[in-house]
Amino acid sequence: MSHLRENFYRHIAQTSESPIGLEIEQAEGCYLYTTDGKRYVDLISGIAVSSLGHRHPSVIKAIKDQVDRHLHVMVFGEFIQKPQSEFAELLTAHLPESLSQVYFVNSGTEANEGALKLAKKHTGRSRFISFKNSYHGDTHGSLSVTGRDIYRDPYKPLLPGVEFLEFNEPNQLGSITDQTAAVIMEPVQGEGGVIPADVDWLKSLRRRCNETGTLLIFDEIQTGFFRTGTLFAFEQYDVIPDILCLAKAMGGGMPMGAFVSSPEIMKVFKYNPPLNHVTTFGGHPVSCAAACANLKTLLAEGLGRNAVKIEKVAREMLHGKGIVELRGRGAMLGLQLESNRLTKKVVEKSFHQGLILGWTLHSDTLIRIAPPLVIDSKLLRESFQIILDSVESAL
Repeated sequence: MSHLRENFYRHIAQTSESPIGLEIEQAEGCYLYTTDGKRYVDLISGIAVSSLGHRHPSVIKAIKDQVDRHLHVMVFGEFIQKPQSEFAELLTAHLPESLSQVYFVNSGTEANEGALKLAKKHTGRSRFISFKNSYHGDTHGSLSVTGRDIYRDPYKPLLPGVEFLEFNEPNQLGSITDQTAAVIMEPVQGEGGVIPADVDWLKSLRRRCNETGTLLIFDEIQTGFFRTGTLFAFEQYDVIPDILCLAKAMGGGMPMGAFVSSPEIMKVFKYNPPLNHVTTFGGHPVSCAAACANLKTLLAEGLGRNAVKIEKVAREMLHGKGIVELRGRGAMLGLQLESNRLTKKVVEKSFHQGLILGWTLHSDTLIRIAPPLVIDSKLLRESFQIILDSVESAL
């Protein structure tokens, strides 16, 4: 065992009995390189983070330029910092007018935590609606609205007043009342099996929220930044949320999250008392500089079109014996196989062929596929062929 590996298992808190355990030496583009000289294709983008691939030149330059100016100088919201202001201006320029103010945080679960608090304070209500099989993060508030008992049970009791409805079930929307502060939902359930919301259902959900004065929170932490083909998934539904939560691909590989809303809603954080929701490192200038360069590049290179092409190639290639279904949108896909045994073997065989895939805890028969949006057609097809060969070999 190498010294690096020994230290990892001795001093790094473990989250499972069997971590993947690759010793990473370098990452570049769509590839990870290990200390033993092997190369792996990252077909999950570090779990939907590295949409521009690893170490994109524009992001690296922005990071280096900002490091030469300053790092952390003050808690979020007190000092005027160019990276924060420039990124917020760019981001909101590509959002509806009602989503014009940004609160920067460090991660997706923090974005959801902030959105829940914002909804409670703005509405004066305390009840929430979420959906079965949803996933919103592992901090206590976010976990409280996560609709998966496997995550929730070890930490109960959680936040009270949360009701879980069936996703895409219109007959249950009457549960949203004038006592509901907010409904929180993913336009495409990720950990829940890569299941897109039904268009008509989501429009009905928006109408019900309007009728009851309930805020609608979209958790676009995975779906955002062209992952599903449009900059944000809500654009495909003609439904605008009251609060939009973002993270993962936002920072171009740097830790970054945000929740976005209107000035009317956001203003409640300013009083009774002032500073009633604060963060030390949210909107870190280096992360904001990276995020701004990341978004500029995504927009300039039209990478939403690439997400659509990735889905097209996947639907063209990923079918046949052992494959039950391919679900999802754009470059956020879930490959359903016919058994747990087959799925486990396919992931393992693909890994030995230098391909890193995701395997969701929601279903041990689902493989998550979320390539970098910059992946070229040749590498994409080669990667999908490895999956097909692995399925054939494992049957």
